[in-house]
Amino acid sequence: MKRIYVVGTADTKGEELAFLADAIAATGAIVSRVDVGTRDATIAVDISAKDVAGHHPGGRDAVLGGNDRGAAVAAMGVAFARFVQSRNDIAAMIGIGGGGGTSIITSGMRALPLGLPKIMVSTLASGDTAPYVDVSDIVMMPSVTDMAGLNRLSHVVLHNAAQAISGMAARPAPPADGKPSIGLTMFGVTTPCVTAIADQLRSTYDCMVFHATGTGGRSMEKLADSGLLSGVIDITTTEVCDLLLGGVLPATEDRFGAIARTGLPYVGSVGALDMVNFWAPSTIPEHYRGRLVYEHNPNVTLMRTTAQECRAIGEWIGARLALCQGPVHFLIPEKGISALDIEGGAFFDPEADAVLFEAIERTIQPNDMRRVTRLALHINDPEFAKAAVAAFLDIARQ
Repeated sequence: MKRIYVVGTADTKGEELAFLADAIAATGAIVSRVDVGTRDATIAVDISAKDVAGHHPGGRDAVLGGNDRGAAVAAMGVAFARFVQSRNDIAAMIGIGGGGGTSIITSGMRALPLGLPKIMVSTLASGDTAPYVDVSDIVMMPSVTDMAGLNRLSHVVLHNAAQAISGMAARPAPPADGKPSIGLTMFGVTTPCVTAIADQLRSTYDCMVFHATGTGGRSMEKLADSGLLSGVIDITTTEVCDLLLGGVLPATEDRFGAIARTGLPYVGSVGALDMVNFWAPSTIPEHYRGRLVYEHNPNVTLMRTTAQECRAIGEWIGARLALCQGPVHFLIPEKGISALDIEGGAFFDPEADAVLFEAIERTIQPNDMRRVTRLALHINDPEFAKAAVAAFLDIARQ
């Protein structure tokens, strides 16, 4: 039976954890109290810290029993994420914590599917929450006071949190309109192409467009891993440039990993692989000084990728797509890969593009399931968008 997991460090936040769990249970919800502390619990729990710690790859002893609190917290975070992935009875999750508890609990929350309710009541919720939320849909709720025993304000904050998570779990969002969802990646320099693709598919697909800023690609792949996408049209793979060359909008090493894991129908291309992103010109690393750059605006500067860099980028992409067992169709626009890479444009460099194209074709290892097609078009030509739509509809039927 599905239940609300109430998670905290029962060694240091036992009183608050018990109050929150009781408040949720009072709404009629089924509750499981989960301890992720690294010392002995001060209250009764349903799932002990030892149970959670046992999910660490190194076993329970890799988490508990040491004297280094920082190492124990990091290890418990790993164990809790693996513990969460092993459960199939989570209707919602709510956590309470300070610095250590927030780090541990959000590690597990990020492993949950998007859409499953998650609230983290934290002393850190009014600061920079990006490391804790990342590309998930965790709701960060400020505790206002520190959690060092209940007081009149924490009673109210925890009561409100209990009502919120109970309502989310009891009344989940209704199903969407029935159209399958697909993910698309876009940058300013590929907007005409991706907009045209979405316009052509919107009558039959729910088109989710992600800005290719590092977090955009990760968000799209998180949706794929969560089973919320029926396919991907990854026109704009530029985040790989920033990953490999030190730009400010990078992908992670797991870019394309969700495609390989899920086997979703995938149409990809080389959108904006001609550029690396930096902030203002003064932020460009010294070893790149003198390179061809384009000032997109006062706060964003683009650097043209060289032929040597394009080879590395193409090989990186091709090698990862070669791991995909689902249908893959990669499209190469031979007349330019961004709005700047066009005849007369600031980044027009057919020689560098040719090296990129060859590297992808060579390393993707084409077969019956993985195809590469060259088109004598620019990426923003209307005919290229039509070709991408046709390619996706073809592999979506497989």
